[in-house]
Amino acid sequence: MLNDKKEKIYDLEERTAKFGEDIIEFAKKISKHEITQPIIIQLIKAGTSIGANYCEADCAETRKDFEHKLGICKKESKETRHWLRMIAKAAPELKDEARKLWQEANELNLIFTSIVKKSRINKK
Repeated sequence: MLNDKKEKIYDLEERTAKFGEDIIEFAKKISKHEITQPIIIQLIKAGTSIGANYCEADCAETRKDFEHKLGICKKESKETRHWLRMIAKAAPELKDEARKLWQEANELNLIFTSIVKKSRINKK
């Protein structure tokens, strides 16, 4: 994900919110029919919940709660990758855009994985 200046956004709250917005805009482009409709719903739920769970993690009261919420972010970003793959199959004309969003979901997943690992190491 890039902002107007073509620089990476390092503020994870903003980055995850922007990703959720990008998922919503992408979902609007998908033609709705019996195959895509349930996938669109799942994609929006998973893609937008990453930011919500990150906000909760950012306000966690304990390290355990923090790690748990980031674990949910990891799961939701991985699930988002899955639904993007399914959309690419169901709507091949959107494959390139789905791939870009998949890459961002993957980067977010790697970031959350790294944060949780570091948190657990620092706990010891």
